Amino acid sequence: MMGGGRGGNRQMRRMMDKMGMDMEEVNNVQEVIIKTDKKEIIISKPAVTEMKTKDSSIFQVVADSIEEKELEVQIFSDEDISLVSQQANVDEEAAKNALAEAEGDLARAILLLTTN
Repeated sequence: MMGGGRGGNRQMRRMMDKMGMDMEEVNNVQEVIIKTDKKEIIISKPAVTEMKTKDSSIFQVVADSIEEKELEVQIFSDEDISLVSQQANVDEEAAKNALAEAEGDLARAILLLTTN
């Protein structure tokens, strides 16, 4: 990061202390999974460091290898599902199916449900 060897690390820690950040290794992490609406990114046995501030945590994940899996079924937000179900006047299950068919396109999903 900065400078050579341990000295740089000490400087970095001092700077983080000034900013009110605390940094620690998260030990024995087996897996980190990042889920998007279309895929999962699976990171096995990563090195994970947590940097804490008073308001939030920042996780740094260092991976040797990752595996990506396309999701069979897209994940839609509750807001999207309820918007489509309200606009098209259908239940949430029908709204989810229409969103899947429309590949997440809200307007298209509503049109699919409201036009025959």
